[in-house]
Order: sequence, then structure tokens, then C-alpha cells
Amino acid sequence: MLFALLYLLVRRAVRLTAGSASDLHNEIEIMVLRHQVAVLKRQVGRPRLRRRDRLFMAAVSRVLPRPRWSSFVVSPQTLLRWHRELVRRKWTYRGNATAGRPPLADDVGELIVRMGRENPRWGCVRIRGELAKLGIRVSATAVRTLLRRSGLGPAPRRSGPTWGEFLRSQASGILATDFLTIESIWLKTLYVLFVIELHTRRVHLAGATSNPDAAWVTQQARNLSLDLTDGGTFRFLIRDRDSKYASSFDAVFASEGIQVILTPVRAPRANAFAERWVRTVRAECLDWTLVLGRRHLERILQSYVTHYNAQRPHRGLDLQTPDLRSYPADELPDRLRVQSRDVLGGLIHEYELAA
Repeated sequence: MLFALLYLLVRRAVRLTAGSASDLHNEIEIMVLRHQVAVLKRQVGRPRLRRRDRLFMAAVSRVLPRPRWSSFVVSPQTLLRWHRELVRRKWTYRGNATAGRPPLADDVGELIVRMGRENPRWGCVRIRGELAKLGIRVSATAVRTLLRRSGLGPAPRRSGPTWGEFLRSQASGILATDFLTIESIWLKTLYVLFVIELHTRRVHLAGATSNPDAAWVTQQARNLSLDLTDGGTFRFLIRDRDSKYASSFDAVFASEGIQVILTPVRAPRANAFAERWVRTVRAECLDWTLVLGRRHLERILQSYVTHYNAQRPHRGLDLQTPDLRSYPADELPDRLRVQSRDVLGGLIHEYELAA
């Protein structure tokens, strides 16, 4: 009953406030539409509008006063944002998408990063010059940007070389020496003195004795200095603190301009190249041979050292031999003929192509 009375009052008020019949119809239609929009706002979530819907609402909102924007299903902030997007699209220049500097190719970028890591003292201008020699045109700014993006700072303040890189760069002038002990078949201890070149891994056998006194060690140093003078220029000799090395031993090498460097106490890894050769000669030769005496030991080691320097591939030399003998061409003959040669009575075999 109450809702019926309220309905009659609203109906009478609408007729009294309206003027002509056409105005009455228009006002009622607008009021109904507004009420329907309010109902939809309460029931529907975020509406999905198409681009033309946004275009129409944004255009009409610029004519309709802002207090009347409540008739839209979206907020005023959304209408303003739509209008700004339309203005931005109007004044955006759609030029050629390929304008500007072309991006660096992937292989060129990898080459720049490689040069920067392998040469920490090279700046962006030096790398640009190296690329120009290869026919690659890149600006110094592009090189600098790519290096920084890869975590490489400006030269020469990048990280220094690793220990491996440092030793390899200095190895051409370094020698290492050590003693090797062997027990003969009569349980007599024999001492072998040798020197190894760190750069080429070439081994020089000094001699063997059962009494390595100062006179013998000094004489072997003289013999080694003559052999090493013919092989190249050396600056340093690494040895341990064994008491068998007399002061005259160091004096012989000092006269040739070679500085003797002593390893720390109880640090065999400081002389790792010599220690590694001792392990190799034991594993490949001495552990499988019974030594009768000093002369027998010298003949065995001389044969093995000749094989080691001329025929044995080495991991540290990219599977080359210490003497760096040239290998045949990659093209194999139609009929492969390989001949072998026995070393140390067949303990070691050497292979080469037959003529």
C-alpha cells in the first residue's frame, strides 16, 4: 500500500514539472536511462568497451559539462585518459621503423666482448681499430656500451690476469730443477738431477750419482748452463731448499744471468712442473724397470727423455710434443701404412707413417 501511494506521488510530480508533451517524454526518457545506468553500475563489474565506444564517450565528454559526467559507465579519470591517448596518437609521427643506427649483429657483439676479456688493457678505441682491420665498422660508443653491459669496465682498470695466464706469459723464461731418487736392485739409492723448461716442457737430464756432493752438483750446473745457452734466454730457475744444492750451484746460473728462486718451505706445488715430470717418468718408465746401477739408470733415462721430448704428446701443449715437431697434412693417403718402433725393449711404442 505504501509503495502504491509513493508511485502515485512520483507520477503526479513528473507531470507537474514537465512543460509540453514532447519535453515530458524527453525528460522521462533521460531519467529512465540514468536510472538504468545506475542499476548497471551496481550489478555489472568493469565493462568491456570497444575502441569505438571509447572514442564516442571521449568525444562527447568534451561537450557535456563535467558535473553531468555521472551518466557515463566509467569514471571521469578514465574519460580524461582516453582523451589524452587520442591526442597522443594524433601527434605521434609514424616514420620508418628502421630509422637510426642498425643494431649490432650477434657475432660482432660476441667478438667485441671476446676482445675485451682477452685484452684487459684495450679500450673501446683500440677495439674499434682492431675491428676496422677486419672490415667491421662500429663506433667507439657502441663498443663502450656493449662492454659495460657485459660487466667489463673501462681499461686498464679491469680485473688482472689469472695465475694460469700469468705463468703462461712468463713461462718462456723460467726453468725448474729437482732431484729424483731411485732404488736400484741392490737397494742402493741413486740421485738424478734434471731441468725442465716451463714453456716447452723440454727436459734436460744432468746425470745420476749415488753421492751428490757440492763438486758433482756444481759440475752438472756447468754442463746444463752450456746446453741451456743454445736453447734460448732464461731469466729464472725454480728449485726447492734441498741441502744438496750448494752455493756454487746458484753461482753458476747467476753468472749466466739466471736468478735462482727458492720455493717456500714444504710447498711442493710451488715446483709443480718438476714434480709432475717425476710422476710421469715413474708411471711410464721407472716403475716397470729394475735398475742395476748408475750407468744402467742413465741409459734408461736418456732413452726416455729422448722419447719424451720428441714423440710424447703433452696436454699442456695442445697435444704437441715438447720439440714441436710438425705433423703431416690432414689428408691421409689412400692406403694407410703405420710403422712402430719399440723404446726401452718394448715398454714404450712410437708410431709414425711409413714412407
